[in-house]
Amino acid sequence: MNTKKLNRSVVPKEPYPEKILQIGEGNFLRCFIDWQVDILNEQKGLDAGVVIARPIDSDFPPSLNTQNGLYTTFLRGYDEQGNLRNEQRIITAVTREISIYKEYKEFLAIARNPAIRFIVSNTTEAGIAFNENDGFKDTPPREFPAKLTRFLHERFRTFGGTKESGFILIPCELIDYNGQELKRVVLQYVDLWQLGDEFRDWIVTANTFCSTLVDRIVTGYPKNESEELTAKLGYEDMFMVAGEFFHLFVIQAPESVAEELKIAGSGLNIEVVDDLKPYKDRKVAILNGCHTALVPIAYLCGFELVKDAVSDADLTEFLDRLLEREIIPYLGMSEKSLREYAANVIKRFKNPYIDHRLLDISLNSMAKFKTRILPQFLQYWRENNSIPPLMSLSLAALIRFYKGESGGNSYPLKDDKCFLEQYHDLWTDCTPMTQANAERIVEEILCLESHWGVMLSDIDGLRKKMANDLVSIDTKGMRATLREYLR
Repeated sequence: MNTKKLNRSVVPKEPYPEKILQIGEGNFLRCFIDWQVDILNEQKGLDAGVVIARPIDSDFPPSLNTQNGLYTTFLRGYDEQGNLRNEQRIITAVTREISIYKEYKEFLAIARNPAIRFIVSNTTEAGIAFNENDGFKDTPPREFPAKLTRFLHERFRTFGGTKESGFILIPCELIDYNGQELKRVVLQYVDLWQLGDEFRDWIVTANTFCSTLVDRIVTGYPKNESEELTAKLGYEDMFMVAGEFFHLFVIQAPESVAEELKIAGSGLNIEVVDDLKPYKDRKVAILNGCHTALVPIAYLCGFELVKDAVSDADLTEFLDRLLEREIIPYLGMSEKSLREYAANVIKRFKNPYIDHRLLDISLNSMAKFKTRILPQFLQYWRENNSIPPLMSLSLAALIRFYKGESGGNSYPLKDDKCFLEQYHDLWTDCTPMTQANAERIVEEILCLESHWGVMLSDIDGLRKKMANDLVSIDTKGMRATLREYLR
């Protein structure tokens, strides 16, 4: 098939003037940030081009310059009205891509462009790190904040430290209060490199470090559909990227940031707020919490994919009751916003275009249960003086899941070595499954105070209840045990 390649001849449109530096070339930023910028350019006249700086020394994947910065997004899933959407868009916001390692001088030259106003980044959770071995004269320094500090210093030196030359920085790394953390590490480099009080003051007073919460599942290049999609598009696109239709971008920043980005009336799900914490708590408890609670129960019921699990009547009822009775009442936002978000989460779980494997989500489930479910678990217990039935069932199912076997078939477990060794020893020593053995297993897990942060074994009746659940799951099966709770 002789198919033309995607480039500016396919989309005869002049590049936008560069106003945004994006550090990170990965699928997520291209399907999330650049997609939103493209819509703001088209609908609101933002008129902002994005120059992408690749922060790692790698030639794979190839540079977006091979397609003049153009690529196609495919967004598929349910909208807020429950309609299944399947939309494609050629992203024209990206002007070019440079390599910080191979084009370091050009990277610094971008700092001297007075039109650059925004800096966006996603360098993974480990990207915002300090390394005392990074040097100001390195070309470039190793860590992302060191590269950024050098870039900021070039800006400061070029424009004499004027307030107007400052940036709005919007990091998207998945850590709490990422903007504040990025600022803290940048200031560490200012001190390490002895760059002076004037530069430090300019960073603090002239630049706005925004913290963010990002939410969209991006599955990346649709390899299994590439031939079909290429035929449909009529052009070859090496950088096509697929994701879910849902998106949420929460930015902790002054209202002036929303005005500069021209968000109002765009139809995009972007919220500029004073504090991220309620939004993070909502996401962690509802989206992530439901995933973590669902995984062991659904997998032990014989499911492998989230979308198949939530098509099952029993598991749907489990999630509905979990949200209604044990999660939503214990979060600090309006009930309306929580219910709307929860409804969207369930729709996202049902997305037929995303094969989200339960075993993939099970990675580090012990830590995930602690951060995602335990806060609501404890709040329920404190307010009701009783054990949350479905959360405790999920924890019992998790303990059974860590046996690594179901229906005679084994499956891989992925967690810290200490947990895997402990579960292996427990399940080896506590076979066959009796009430006494179940209580021994449960007691040892509940007594992991160094992990949970509390002594869960002190909760009256919890060991007995979970041991009963564990015996039921191991002898009657997960499905029969779950149905006893749903009667």
